[in-house]
Amino acid sequence: MIGCIVTAFPMAIFMAYAGTAWDNAKKFIEEGHLGGKGSLAHHAAVIGDTVGDPFKDTAGPSLNTLVTVISQIASLFAPLFIAYALIAA
Repeated sequence: MIGCIVTAFPMAIFMAYAGTAWDNAKKFIEEGHLGGKGSLAHHAAVIGDTVGDPFKDTAGPSLNTLVTVISQIASLFAPLFIAYALIAA
């Protein structure tokens, strides 16, 4: 469970920042920088934003659900683990 939390927290932070960065890059190009709309940079930014939207909208927050499910599973099986540890000892 500790490994899940330690891994999920940095992953959620990464996904939130990466998704926001890709979205802001597209907005920056659409303002007229790096060729503006219709340029090759804009086409690449649209593809990046397509990847970035799920990152910031769904993938990061879904890690919260993952941690919750892992915690519930650990709580459910804790008595079994304790009982097995007492028998094996």
